Amino acid sequence: MQWKGLLMVKDQAERVVGTNRKAFHDYAFEERLEAGIVLKGTEVKSLREGRVNLRESYASVVRGRAILHNCYIGEYSHGNIMNHEPLRPRTLLLHRKEINKIMGKVQQRGLTLIPLRVYFTPRGLAKVEIALARGKKQYDRRDTMKKREASREMERALKTTRQGA
Repeated sequence: MQWKGLLMVKDQAERVVGTNRKAFHDYAFEERLEAGIVLKGTEVKSLREGRVNLRESYASVVRGRAILHNCYIGEYSHGNIMNHEPLRPRTLLLHRKEINKIMGKVQQRGLTLIPLRVYFTPRGLAKVEIALARGKKQYDRRDTMKKREASREMERALKTTRQGA
């Protein structure tokens, strides 16, 4: 936070709360979307503490609404008996055109909706980045790992030549 005149201004960067690192290994992404998420008060406070896990979560379109399933948001540490249920389905906020486009691609091409990360915007709104993804085959995963290892080797070689010169 910075002082600007008499007003205190928040930093202009988004704050990432949780990422789905396993999704980058298991899926190839075709399109990414930003969606709002409907949360209860204790869920927002728990997100600000960083208590979120997206590992086994996915999204689907049910009766014209985008729903996020299996997204674990831990109970708020200072909550009472009115605390939220950690694994409840949460509604995603998307425009009707976006939902229709997603429905068409999921039904025709066999894509799935995978949440990639949860973050807070500079204005303080909780958002979810979702992606239309296609599952990678085992050989695709191996190929990705080989490419990553080759690029690491090249970086190491360049680093040693730079230090030697």
